[in-house]
Amino acid sequence: MVTARPGPVLRTHVSGYAGLRVDAARPLKGRAVATCGVTLFIDFAASVRLVTTPAADPPLRVQTSHVTGLHDGPVLFEQHSHHRGMAVELTPLGAHVLFGVPMRELANTTVDLTDLLGRRTEQLTERLRQAPDWATRFALLDHLLPAWFADGPEPAPAVLRAWRRLRETSGAISVGGLAEEVGVTRRYLELRFDEQIGLPPKTMARIVRFERAARLLTGSAGRPLSRIADTCGYADQAHFNRDFRRLAGCTPTAFRAEHAAANTATVHPEAEAGHPSHSFNTRERRNP
Repeated sequence: MVTARPGPVLRTHVSGYAGLRVDAARPLKGRAVATCGVTLFIDFAASVRLVTTPAADPPLRVQTSHVTGLHDGPVLFEQHSHHRGMAVELTPLGAHVLFGVPMRELANTTVDLTDLLGRRTEQLTERLRQAPDWATRFALLDHLLPAWFADGPEPAPAVLRAWRRLRETSGAISVGGLAEEVGVTRRYLELRFDEQIGLPPKTMARIVRFERAARLLTGSAGRPLSRIADTCGYADQAHFNRDFRRLAGCTPTAFRAEHAAANTATVHPEAEAGHPSHSFNTRERRNP
């Protein structure tokens, strides 16, 4: 995996890029936890991927470039053993601007990218596939995406302010208080979140808080779980454990252990010779 930050003009809508290459002895199984991002995946190899989201049972069979929307529970996947492609991590509002569809249609599911971007999907995939290295691919995304975002709908000002406040407070604000701060009714805020974010404000506050707790768990192995729970505003350890099971599919202790096992750093030659406008990070992830 080779990752990079997008250019400054894109950072309101794009959280990051990743280039992925997998060569394994057998299909890979993994679990992705709930996050505040919408993932656009550009598939170079048309490899088979089985995806089980909170709303998908039996699993979806994906064999093309696709988008996985916000989800309020863990996403399970089984990936073909040989895999090539790129991921673009979008903010929820960035995804709404880029795709121009009600974000509730993408929540808790995976959608063929062609259904959202039409002919641009094939053109983008081919240009990225033919590029000589990851740095060139990241630079190409920096070049193409600003114009695509410029053609999209503008987020409602109240939703934009509310989303920023959720991030600033790490989810520690009630929906009523959030609506009052941005000057709209609670009902208005819920309807606009449904359209432009994809999940309700209360759910997004829970996910934002969970993301903070996950960062603290993985960034400070020695910090007691009770202290992290208190710092992030959980009522008690039981509340902390319940939210983790709901959003990550495991306990905080198991999450910390899995993260430690999955992040064995490796040296990749492109990481040292990367494009100067990008910050690269390369990892071999045994359990994504």
